[in-house]
Amino acid sequence: MRHLYRCPLRWADLDLLGHVNNVTYVDYLQEARVDMFRTHAPASRADDLAEGVVVVRHEVTYLSSLTFGSEPVSIECWVTEIRAASFTMAYEVFEEDASGERTVYVRARTVLTPYVFSTERPRRLHAEERESLGRLLEPDEPVRTPRLPDVVDVPGGRYSVHVRFSDVDVYGHVNNVKYFEYFQEARIQLMMASGAELGQGHHLVVAQVDVDYRRPILFRPEPYDCRTWISRIGTTSVVFDSVVRDGEEVLARARVVGVCMDSATGRPAPVPDVLRDLAGELSPGS
Repeated sequence: MRHLYRCPLRWADLDLLGHVNNVTYVDYLQEARVDMFRTHAPASRADDLAEGVVVVRHEVTYLSSLTFGSEPVSIECWVTEIRAASFTMAYEVFEEDASGERTVYVRARTVLTPYVFSTERPRRLHAEERESLGRLLEPDEPVRTPRLPDVVDVPGGRYSVHVRFSDVDVYGHVNNVKYFEYFQEARIQLMMASGAELGQGHHLVVAQVDVDYRRPILFRPEPYDCRTWISRIGTTSVVFDSVVRDGEEVLARARVVGVCMDSATGRPAPVPDVLRDLAGELSPGS
């Protein structure tokens, strides 16, 4: 069984191209997840799952651009794996026409663990929670977390993460959605600081974002350190790696795949030579 959530769109969700921003989709996933927990969790533990879990990993694949409309967008979510102290959810963000043909905008997976915020420790799933999650189970391949990359220093690749009061939840932790925003800011600053212009008639779109959450980011006046670099460049794609650290401790990491697009045709285009040359300067070992 899959849970269906109808998510309203907001005008503020759009980017400069009039499309829903890649960060905003993660907010939609969170809305659908909380609605699923409140609908299907045991009555005695609805708040435990809705408010008492933390995200361990997000994998988000962007398939098509969503524009603003008065009708909510549909999100199906379900469970793909249940373990002793964690579970994995899958999502599909889509619109369906009268004939039943579906346009899919995003597919994603999230690994979550129940968490006791008073002690700052994860916990095991209760039997009632396992039973309710089991009703939404469609087994799939487990999520594999890759090895954490070595941190690379490149020109323009350092970004100071200033946590805003509105970024944190009632427990003082930065909300999982905000990490995507931090990594987006760091990536844009890297491109701007390095003069990495795609050239007229081209733009970069996000195709995939994977984020691993290792330690909570907390509200404080001192900024956290974020490092971003280009780890790979292909025919039409560029891969960015990022880490957020507190001193030498890694709090979160991200890998973002961007695809160079021809603005006139809306199709993937070869990475311009100017960016390819510059990417060599923003890569490990340069």
